Amino acid sequence: MVSTITVSTITTITALSVGAGIGVFVTLLLTGLLAAKELLGASSGKRQKLLSHSLIISIIPLLMGFAVIVCLKIANILS
Repeated sequence: MVSTITVSTITTITALSVGAGIGVFVTLLLTGLLAAKELLGASSGKRQKLLSHSLIISIIPLLMGFAVIVCLKIANILS
């Protein structure tokens, strides 16, 4: 009985820490990509402008993931 409770507690703690790590990674990656897009968009080169527009492909899914993280955090605070 005690070992079952211990195993389930360890599993829960591990799952929560992995989820928090993914949230931090997604947030930092999104911030970096948005900064890179702005810097590339401000340059005058044709190649930089093209790269700036192509970053949207990776920014959109990360924005959706960020929105999910924020919604889950708000739901966790309200409950």
